[in-house]
Amino acid sequence: MKRGKLRVLLGAAPGVGKTFTMLEEGRRLRDEGRDVVVAVVETHGRAATAALVEGLEVVPRRVERHRDVELDEMDLDAVIARHPDVALVDELAHTNAPGGRHDKRWQDVETLLAAGIDVVSTVNVQHMQSLGDVVHEITGTVQRETVPDAVVRAADQIEVVDLSPQALRERLSEGLVYPAARIDAALSNYFRLGNLTALREIALLWLADEVDDALKRYRAEHGIEHRWEARERVLVALTGGPEGETLLRRGARIAARSSGGELAAVHVTTNDGLRERHPGALGAQRALLEQLGGTYHQVVGDDVPTTLVRFARSIDATQIVIGVSRRTRAAAALTGPGIGNTVIRESGDIDVHVVTHERAGGGFALPRLGGSLSRGRVLSAFGLALVVGPLLTWLLSFGKTPDAITVDVLAYQLLVLVVALVGGMWPAVFAAVLSGLSLDYFFVQPLYRVTVQQPWHLVALVMYVISAVLVSFVVDRSARRSRTARRAAAESGLLIGIAGSVLRGDDALQALVERTREAFGYTGLRVRQGDVVPATSGTFGDVPDATTSLPSGAVLEFAGAPDDPTQRRLLRVVEQQIDAALEHRELTRTAVDAERIAAADRVRSAILAAVGHDVRRPIAAASASVQTLRASDIRLSDADREALLATADESLGQLAVLLGDLLDVSRVQAGVLAVTPVALPLETVVAPALDELELGPDDVDLDLPGDLPPVLADPVLLQRVVVNLLANAVRHSPAGTTVRVAASAFSGSVELRVADHGPGIPEALRDDVFQPFQRLGDTDNDTGLGLGLALARGFTEGMGGTIEADDTPGGGLTMVVRLPIAGHVGVEAR
Repeated sequence: MKRGKLRVLLGAAPGVGKTFTMLEEGRRLRDEGRDVVVAVVETHGRAATAALVEGLEVVPRRVERHRDVELDEMDLDAVIARHPDVALVDELAHTNAPGGRHDKRWQDVETLLAAGIDVVSTVNVQHMQSLGDVVHEITGTVQRETVPDAVVRAADQIEVVDLSPQALRERLSEGLVYPAARIDAALSNYFRLGNLTALREIALLWLADEVDDALKRYRAEHGIEHRWEARERVLVALTGGPEGETLLRRGARIAARSSGGELAAVHVTTNDGLRERHPGALGAQRALLEQLGGTYHQVVGDDVPTTLVRFARSIDATQIVIGVSRRTRAAAALTGPGIGNTVIRESGDIDVHVVTHERAGGGFALPRLGGSLSRGRVLSAFGLALVVGPLLTWLLSFGKTPDAITVDVLAYQLLVLVVALVGGMWPAVFAAVLSGLSLDYFFVQPLYRVTVQQPWHLVALVMYVISAVLVSFVVDRSARRSRTARRAAAESGLLIGIAGSVLRGDDALQALVERTREAFGYTGLRVRQGDVVPATSGTFGDVPDATTSLPSGAVLEFAGAPDDPTQRRLLRVVEQQIDAALEHRELTRTAVDAERIAAADRVRSAILAAVGHDVRRPIAAASASVQTLRASDIRLSDADREALLATADESLGQLAVLLGDLLDVSRVQAGVLAVTPVALPLETVVAPALDELELGPDDVDLDLPGDLPPVLADPVLLQRVVVNLLANAVRHSPAGTTVRVAASAFSGSVELRVADHGPGIPEALRDDVFQPFQRLGDTDNDTGLGLGLALARGFTEGMGGTIEADDTPGGGLTMVVRLPIAGHVGVEAR
């Protein structure tokens, strides 16, 4: 039986219109004469979606009872028995109720396809198995229902049902996705603008990868070897040399000239481990590549040009960027055409750009012969020659015959090679001379005399020496590279640690000093600025062993500092980092002091203005009332006297509230707010706040779930936060509307949302409402000092939470308070 075809409609999030599109496609296929049935569809109560089901044949669902709950599932057997041309199957990642043929709906779809039935299905990108961790990191939601990527990639057709994030939020606000009771929580949690934008990008990139794979499969199936320029792909070859940055920037410019161009870089690592490297350069170039939007690759191959071209073809590169060789003309004439010319010859239809740089044609020099091997290794090689040489002569003397001279020569030659491998050149030359003399004295006629009767004897001795020098040169070079590699690894680790310390900002100066002392083996290292020591590590005597002056005027003091010339270059780099850390610390201190002074000045000025204006009004009213009551020449009735007393009492009450707010904001600004966090249910704070403001069901729509976990907060401060937010929301709500207070648990925290349907606040001014003495939109001077939201933020942040302003669906302002769940920080609910 011919297998059915699968068409998948991929969405970035719920509500983008996947099910709607699936039903529209079903109606179109029905109108074309195809036999179409609805195997399963989830309308989620959406009227427009349900209307599209009308007129389509729906296969009745199978009812399964699980844990005393009746669950409706797709009746797979009934669909197969009906055997339509096309089956519409919603929610491909759905988990079936126990009792069915398969655990997952995508397995049901596989059975339908095997039965020759075409299937149109839907799935959200967050249900792709490979993207679970990414989606959880973005949204904080764990997806328990997933579908293997291979199932979706095997579909005959994949389409993205796309909708802009803002349009989806508007649909959600209009009640077209979820019921009204779930809208606020959805907008504040999963359906945030940033979440939707990231999910949309993931969906488009996932489909782009699928299109790329499909193109490769098509070319492989049809035996198409030549390159297709579906898009411009620029590959930069990195050798690890300092010219890499120039090549990357040139490659990025080439890729940017074409719409949708891609940039990639590759470094070919050889198996011999002896090719020259520039420690740290590849790491810096990789970071630059990420900034340029490219991807980094590393491959292994003995033949660098062939490996490079092969990799370029594997990613369908259209252009390769390489650098001009750093070899001189003489070196190129001796060693062959080089990597660049070979790449050009083997690239075929791939364009090759050879970019010049400042290191092109650099000098070439042989490494020095001595100094790479340890003294102990050299002495061991001399001892080996002195011990094994006589022993070998004694063993060979037992088989002394004219025909055994070849064996004797090879045996001594082997000794020379072993000594060269162990100790390098000078022990090898010594072993070669000793072996030549021993061979001539003990095994060449006339015996027991050192004579050179035949020229080839002298040639043999010279060849011994030459072979020893060549082998020792290779050994010395290998040892040099090994030592350089170890040194480079240590230097790279030190610099990475230094960079990480500076980026983390956790006392970067102290971290720099400690890492430097450990890396260079000093017993003590400290930074001195006059009489102040901002950072120190290790121990010191009375006088430091060495000092270095830094450009900032500070002094770097060393104790137990070995004078190692090979460390001076790296030490200069570290000194620059220490000096930069000192400068950064000083600038940070200056900026913090300046900001603290500026903030204090702003608060002081605002307090003075408040005292001169807002505080003076209740004082004046109370004073006038008291003076009138005390006046002997004014006859007051009992009603007038009661009114004056009420005015004085109200004015003094307002004055007490204003002074309390001023004291609170002063404590917040000074950072001396007393916080006593405990685990408490949210309703124990919200209810007293409603009572304090005398708000009832006609004023507030309350939605606090019964299973809401306790929060970690100070009950007094949290009640002040709720009172301030409620008072602000009620004041700005139009007549006849209610303030909504809702809460939900999300990703380790509880969110309390206080929403009104007032005029709202422009997004550009939302941060300003949390500043002291701000009364945006308030023209009534009786509304207070404008400290309510500033205190709410100060109190919330003091309790380890956050507060922010957001839009209310349908218009208005929503204040969102996030507080940690008590159980997530090790505090048990009382």
